[in-house]
Amino acid sequence: MYLISFLQANSLAFYIITFIFGLLVGSFINVVIHRLPKMLERAWHRECCALLNLEDEQSTDQNDRFDLIIPRSRCPACGHKISAWENIPVISYLILRGKCLECKSAISLRYPIIELLSAVMVCVVAIHYGWSLQTLPAMLLTWALISLSFIDYDTQLLPDDITLPFLWLGIICNIFGLFTDIYSSLFGAIFGYLSLWSIYIIFKYLTGKEGMGYGDFKLLSMLGAWLGWQMLPLVIILSSFVGAVIGVGLILFRNHEKNQPIPFGPYLALAGWIALIAGSDIIHAYFRWSLNVL
Repeated sequence: MYLISFLQANSLAFYIITFIFGLLVGSFINVVIHRLPKMLERAWHRECCALLNLEDEQSTDQNDRFDLIIPRSRCPACGHKISAWENIPVISYLILRGKCLECKSAISLRYPIIELLSAVMVCVVAIHYGWSLQTLPAMLLTWALISLSFIDYDTQLLPDDITLPFLWLGIICNIFGLFTDIYSSLFGAIFGYLSLWSIYIIFKYLTGKEGMGYGDFKLLSMLGAWLGWQMLPLVIILSSFVGAVIGVGLILFRNHEKNQPIPFGPYLALAGWIALIAGSDIIHAYFRWSLNVL
């Protein structure tokens, strides 16, 4: 109780602890990004083998557990098991100078970047919401959006294991009116899914191609459940604008093939997080600008 009272009275300490905790969770997010798609692939493989009555050659060792906890992290080059001191967020990367302790292979810079990104984003959440009931749920949503963004970037998958539980969590939070009222939350979930699904159907009917995946529908539905239907137009406009700018940039400057798919999930996630932090301010500013123009 003393710690809680101290943090309530001392904002700087609250932000410092939030930053450190964000770094630690960011380290775990790196594990989620790397392992969850592999876990899903293993599960799909087992299900296909069971459906076709085939022997699953990948599961010959039934004790070969692979999840978010086990086995311990290893160097992908030499298999060196990462010790606790080698896994301190950001600090270990700097001490090791971005190289494996054993084989000196380069460690991806993306790991400390994700850890810092997690820490900075939850600090912004803490500054915005302060010491309130919204803060922890907003942090959880932030971590989910970071995970979904990088998984989609790597694999073009938006796992139901994250989107669906967080969709329900958004509805539960808004039963108590934390971010919007429950009716806005429910209609946000419904309209979020149906809006992108309708665009998908029309695009497929006109072109014969699939413009996006079902994971995008579920992600926007999840954001609608958290933010309410009123925020959906802002999320769609922001994500489309960012996606268009980055997509054109990739094609012009990185020789990205026009027919090569670009994951839309990271843009939806970024737009949703911006709406979480500043959505109301953006909408109010737009209406004030519109009134001045008119």
